[in-house]
Amino acid sequence: MFLFDMLKNKSSLPKQEDALKRRDQSMTVPEKHYVKNVPLTAPFPEGFEKIVLGLGCFWGAERAFWQMDGVYVTAVGFSAGFTKNPTYREVCSGQTGHNEVVLVVYDPEKTTVQQIIGKFFESHNPTQGMRQGNDVGTQYRSGIYWFSQEQYNIAKKMKKDYQHLLDAKGFDVITTEIQKAGPFYYAEEEHQQYLAKNPGGYCGLGGIGVACPVGVTKL
Repeated sequence: MFLFDMLKNKSSLPKQEDALKRRDQSMTVPEKHYVKNVPLTAPFPEGFEKIVLGLGCFWGAERAFWQMDGVYVTAVGFSAGFTKNPTYREVCSGQTGHNEVVLVVYDPEKTTVQQIIGKFFESHNPTQGMRQGNDVGTQYRSGIYWFSQEQYNIAKKMKKDYQHLLDAKGFDVITTEIQKAGPFYYAEEEHQQYLAKNPGGYCGLGGIGVACPVGVTKL
């Protein structure tokens, strides 16, 4: 019974009034991205765009995006919850409402949001709800957090198109949440670009073998 209750709590988002209390002190993070050697925090170059994505453990997820052409910088952190400036341990408790996410800043002259969202869908199983593989908890849910109406329209259309493909192959309904981006809170320094610093570290990233139709997504 204890195990059941624990898993139930980790798979249900808390109410705002029940979430852990806020913290005014923001996280201290490195000045530069460990791989790209560019500033990890804003301001970013003029004309560049950003999107926040949740697809399971953020260690592997971040690497998937920093390897993409046209991506300027990535960072791991927490978003879509209630607690201001949470710690990793607090988020893992399931009591902040936050998701483990990756901030992706990209040059729209060199890549597109369609390509980034396509990578997002292909890199995890977006049908699993509050989990990703063996990682169970609200912080592992699938999510796209947008900053512009164009990003929202594209994400909504791509989710619909991808669902058609999954339906044809017998997969479940996509549970990806698509929400306007709220505050992004950087995770601790040790989590930033984790797999570059620890090449043999844990990576829970894994898709379901269905290509996302990036090239045919039109608005």
